[in-house]
Amino acid sequence: MDETTLALFAHPLSSFCQKALTALYENDTPFTFHMLDGSDPVASRFGALWPIGKFPVLTDNDRVVPEATIIIEYLAVHHPGPSLLIPKNADAAVEVRWLDRVFDNYVSIPQQRLVIDAMRGEGQGDPKTVSEAHALLDKSYAWLDRWMDGREWAAGGAFSMADCAAAPSLLYADWSYAIPEHFANLHAYRRRLLARPSYARALDEARPYRHMFPLGAPTDRD
Repeated sequence: MDETTLALFAHPLSSFCQKALTALYENDTPFTFHMLDGSDPVASRFGALWPIGKFPVLTDNDRVVPEATIIIEYLAVHHPGPSLLIPKNADAAVEVRWLDRVFDNYVSIPQQRLVIDAMRGEGQGDPKTVSEAHALLDKSYAWLDRWMDGREWAAGGAFSMADCAAAPSLLYADWSYAIPEHFANLHAYRRRLLARPSYARALDEARPYRHMFPLGAPTDRD
């Protein structure tokens, strides 16, 4: 494969960018990284490629592929590697896609609402938004702890797209609204995710930017 074929427009601190990066690193897929830090000409090129303005975005020659989940789906079809992030078995693939949605919608989204609320500034927060985000995370943590009982990875019987979604979701969720200690299955799963070489690489690349996390990043772990 031509090493210049794929390019990823992303920022290392973003959870959804980390999700896509984990998939790329899991299969040692060659790509060019374009840092989205607001500076031109990368920012202008990104804006022209995807006017919605949400990252990550993958390009493959002239093809533009937005959204982390769709990027992983695209890689599985057009640039597959030895690690099948989406199983060939249809039932297993459905389970992987389901858990991918669970982590994005019921962990990442409420966690990001907490971040957005914190960014409003002192006295500008919305207690209702925070309360609703906490309530959803409480439900998600409890369900995921039960789901992970006896499992190594989230779905499909092997490391998959669901785990690519889970790693940054659970990293930032625990920073934003701590996972209760008694959810031992979920904590153990989070530790496995952070130790996975593909995600550990993405996490290390984000370390120089941890000071930018609005709720404050821990200094003694992760």
